[in-house]
Amino acid sequence: MSFTVIKHPLILDKLTRMRRKETSSKDFRENLNEIGQLMVYEIFRDVPLSEIEIETPVQKTLGYTITKPVVLIPIIRAGLGMTEGIQTLVPTSRIAHVGLYRNEETLEPVQYYAKPTQDIDKSFVIVVDPMLATGGSASKAISIAKEWGAKNIKFVCLVSVQEGVDRLLKDHPDVDIYTASLDPILNEDGYIVPGLGDAGDRIFGTK
Repeated sequence: MSFTVIKHPLILDKLTRMRRKETSSKDFRENLNEIGQLMVYEIFRDVPLSEIEIETPVQKTLGYTITKPVVLIPIIRAGLGMTEGIQTLVPTSRIAHVGLYRNEETLEPVQYYAKPTQDIDKSFVIVVDPMLATGGSASKAISIAKEWGAKNIKFVCLVSVQEGVDRLLKDHPDVDIYTASLDPILNEDGYIVPGLGDAGDRIFGTK
């Protein structure tokens, strides 16, 4: 398993825009989509390729194509905010869904929805959620993906803390983690500090 913080200047600039409390839902969503696109380059660095023969306007030549199907698994609802950006660059990807909410007393995830795709066991699977806080929701979603047969799994988030990273390292040592920021701490309510607030609320304008 690897843990990668993608510190590209464009990502850092857009993440700073998202952290500002005065940023509108529209600007928050747009920057989130753009960060998702920028992170794709690193996430897909080791994706398997097959050599194929094609014909250009000049002659036949050899090219490359992604070998495995790609499946995105956003954790509903906030994970939906990163999915569009990734799918823009990987338009053939399919989308499974996992719906989880956090019990505010125990801070543990509760499942209320799960819908897989076909051939997930043969796919390059990316579980997506903007926040990796306690790690409970991410770990649960990855467990669900594994129950469906997924083997080649990566977890992608925007902001993380060490506690959540450690939880995934313990529960799923075979899953690579990608994030745009490792923030210092969780507060007593289980929110990332400094973080960017409740990602779902800011994406959908519900607060």
